[in-house]
Amino acid sequence: MATLRLFFALWPDPKTQAAIADLAQLVAAESKGRAVAADNVHLTLAFLGAQPATGLAALRALAAAVRTRPFELGLDEIGCFRKAGIAWLGASITPPEISALHAHLARNLADAGITLDARPFSPHLTLARRVALPVRRKLAQPIRWKISSFALVASELNQDRPRYRLLDAWNAEGGSATNGD
Repeated sequence: MATLRLFFALWPDPKTQAAIADLAQLVAAESKGRAVAADNVHLTLAFLGAQPATGLAALRALAAAVRTRPFELGLDEIGCFRKAGIAWLGASITPPEISALHAHLARNLADAGITLDARPFSPHLTLARRVALPVRRKLAQPIRWKISSFALVASELNQDRPRYRLLDAWNAEGGSATNGD
């Protein structure tokens, strides 16, 4: 049976994506790591892992039932997961809307028999991998990200780095924002 490695994510608009990608380059140089490719910048809401390709319609249906209000995320903290060798970008203040969006997705996925990681949801974006030097600081000027949709994404291995392909996206208040394959 064909499977896809899937996750739900917040996908930045081009301006926000460029700002985060620029920061990723700086942090990668500082930490002696490898910056995440600009077109892979995202914030994972729910990692599903390998899922049968035949289940895409059900995943799309459960995502279409998720509702939240558009919100702004102020990204202002840089940190490091030392064991994993990951430098990340996060928010010192987590908007309740992002927690609610994650919780609604998690409930719908659990109802569909898909269990998520038991660790608490900690919204962050990966800036660099294989970091040798830890980094931790606040940004003087936060990156302001206006979020009004979320996406279903497939992760495909492409030589030395993953490639992420948007399969579909939904507006925060319901309805499909895109419909790709």
